[in-house]
Amino acid sequence: MKRILAEYIWIDGTKPSPLLRSKAKVIHGPIDTLKEIPLWGFDGSSTNQASTGSSDCVLQPVFFCPDPIRGGDNILVMNEVLNADGSIHSTNTRAELRSIAQKFEHEEAWFGIEQEYTLFNSIKPLGFPDHGFPEPQGKYYCGVGAGRSYGRDIVERHATACLNAGLGLSGINAEVMPGQWEYQIGPLSPLDVADQLWISRWLLERIAEDNQVRVSFDPKPIKGDWNGAGAHTNFSTRAIREPGGMKYIEAACKKLQTYHAQHIPLYGHGNEDRLTGHHETCSIREFRYGISDRGASVRIPLAAAQAGCGYLEDRRPAANCDPYQVCGAILQTVCGNW
Repeated sequence: MKRILAEYIWIDGTKPSPLLRSKAKVIHGPIDTLKEIPLWGFDGSSTNQASTGSSDCVLQPVFFCPDPIRGGDNILVMNEVLNADGSIHSTNTRAELRSIAQKFEHEEAWFGIEQEYTLFNSIKPLGFPDHGFPEPQGKYYCGVGAGRSYGRDIVERHATACLNAGLGLSGINAEVMPGQWEYQIGPLSPLDVADQLWISRWLLERIAEDNQVRVSFDPKPIKGDWNGAGAHTNFSTRAIREPGGMKYIEAACKKLQTYHAQHIPLYGHGNEDRLTGHHETCSIREFRYGISDRGASVRIPLAAAQAGCGYLEDRRPAANCDPYQVCGAILQTVCGNW
């Protein structure tokens, strides 16, 4: 056996929006199963997850993939955080989704998450001049060429890294504001899509770090007449995907409407600055769904309406949302009774 590096990744206890943390452990490899990856500890008092007097927390590996940055047999490891006695830590939102996903496993739910983000150089997004503002948004969405596209080298390197890691990346595109981009993960099962989204976020932060560029998941990174950043969440069950699924899509939309007030606090901090009713959003104070309506809370894609089945798109989650909480809220609302 040879020695490899395992990068242990976890979500900390920073509020109002948690941060990703990671550290590397030398272990024997290559690794074929989760059982071969040992538990590890960390100082929770330095991550807002414990007091100094009782600072030990435990990392429980739950997902791993090849490390596309180090290469070779090195791996990235996503972890749940446990207390020293092995109980679930209060910041461990994955544990609740694990329970919800198991309860509704028979529904065969799929999720696809569209992760928007903004690349910042110093204090302004890439493409913003030192003084004033760039030309109004419009030409930047899916734009190509100097003066319309900013940060593509990071975006392309990130996409390649996700593919080399075996993540379920399904696309990338430039977004409406300069320096703003999107990639999509899924469709995957609830736990897989959330685990992989966190890993993909870590890869994005790590690659941008090499370029001294900051990644912002702020729902409204620039105030004014600029689009915010979301994490539109596409959802379906087996019944929704099969012929006649439109009636289940409409029933799902009505359930999501009923629990709108309960969902919003789980959909990302600062989302009220993004969900204004402008810039392709519905106001945070109302809920509306419709076919091909990007100004709605939930959009029913035109292709789904034409086919009579498919999926729905919840447009409310913010770019900085916790996918464990979003997937759990949608799954237990649509498939259960909240």
